[in-house]
Amino acid sequence: MIVVSVSVSLHSHATSVPIFNGLNFFYCCDQVQFNLGVLDLDLVFQIEKPNVITDDSSNEEKTHYRVWEKSNKLSMIIMRMSIASNIKFTLPKIDNAKEFMKFVEECSQNANKSLARTLMSTLTTMKFDGSCTMHEHVIEMTNIATRLKFLGMEVDENFLVQFVWKSLPSEYGPFQMNYNNMKDK
Repeated sequence: MIVVSVSVSLHSHATSVPIFNGLNFFYCCDQVQFNLGVLDLDLVFQIEKPNVITDDSSNEEKTHYRVWEKSNKLSMIIMRMSIASNIKFTLPKIDNAKEFMKFVEECSQNANKSLARTLMSTLTTMKFDGSCTMHEHVIEMTNIATRLKFLGMEVDENFLVQFVWKSLPSEYGPFQMNYNNMKDK
């Protein structure tokens, strides 16, 4: 007989999960699964949905089904609470917590690919326009490269240097030649 007990405050665990914003799936997923495990509600992720109970089902099967249903229902509530409102209402109605988690992961991966394309496009077309200091411009480009690395698209340091040079106006040409001469020595 499997029994789900919720001795710790469900609300305190649900509110301790970071809000999923479309870009932090793996961190949020780990936190959701940890909290569901602490609450002993992770049965829905451990086993497939049991067969629907019938008049012929044994008491053990009926109990198992009810426990799985409770685990699924509370898991769905916690997961939906941890999703940003602007994302939550775009998600389809999925009643199985495990399937819901897979769907959100797929959406997150698609969002990450789209973000990576946007960041790469930004990095390769950026131009220094004097609206910030040269240092700030280079730091911004470095930060974009770091974000790309986090998304699985690492920008080689030599390419980053070339992107920075390409982003500078022609009056910085002597600096580029000086850099290239120093690098070749």
